[in-house]
Amino acid sequence: MTVHSPDARAGRTTGADDRAAKRDRILDAAERVFAQRGFFTAKVTDIAKEAGVADGTIYLYFKSKDDLLISLFESRMERVNALLAAAVAGATDPHAKLMAFVRAYVGMIAAQPTAAEVMTIELRQSTKFMREYSAQRFGELLRLLAGVIAEGQAAGQWSDAVPAPHAARMIWGMLDELALAWLLGRDAGGRRGRKPPPAADDGGKKFDIVRAADWVGALVTQGLERRSNA
Repeated sequence: MTVHSPDARAGRTTGADDRAAKRDRILDAAERVFAQRGFFTAKVTDIAKEAGVADGTIYLYFKSKDDLLISLFESRMERVNALLAAAVAGATDPHAKLMAFVRAYVGMIAAQPTAAEVMTIELRQSTKFMREYSAQRFGELLRLLAGVIAEGQAAGQWSDAVPAPHAARMIWGMLDELALAWLLGRDAGGRRGRKPPPAADDGGKKFDIVRAADWVGALVTQGLERRSNA
C-alpha cells in the first residue's frame, strides 16, 4: 500500500481545486461571449481571451465549442434545478408549489438575463445540442414540474384529463416563449441583427416579465381546475 504524506494529498487537492476553478472561469467567460456575440459568431479565441487563458487551454477542458456550450448548459441547469426545487419545497400545497415554480423561474430570467439568453436562445443554434444531447438536467426540471401537477391531480384539486408529464411540457412551453419574447425585447434594436418580437403588451410598452409570472400562474391553474360535468 502506498502511503502519501499530508502535504502530497494537499497538493493533489489544491491542484484539483485550481483545475475546477479554471473550468468555471472558462464557463463564465463562455456565457458572456455567447450572449454578446452569439454562438455562431463567437470564437474559442474570444472565450479564451475573456477567461484570461491561452487558446489551447480551452481544449484541455472541452472538446469543441459545441461541447463547451453543452457543458455550460449542464452547469447552469444544475443551478436552475436547485433553485426551483428549493422554491417548490418551501410551498405548502400544489397550487402554491406551481406558483412558486413559475415565479422562481421567471425571477431567475429577470435577474440573470445573460445566462438566460444562452440557455433560451443560443442553445438552439447548436445542431449537436438539438440532435444529439439527451438534456438530462432539463428532464429533471420537467419531472419536478410534473410531480407538482400530479400531486394536485391526486388531491382532486386539478383535472387529470391531461397526463402530468404532458401538462408539464405545455406549461414549460409557455414559460420558454415568455422568456424568449422578453429576452429578444430587452434591446429594442435587436442585438446581432436580431429582430425584436412583433408585438408587445400594454399599448406597445415592453412587458414586465416578473408581473407576467402571475398571469401564467392564473392561466395554468384555472385551466387545470377540476370541473363538474353539470
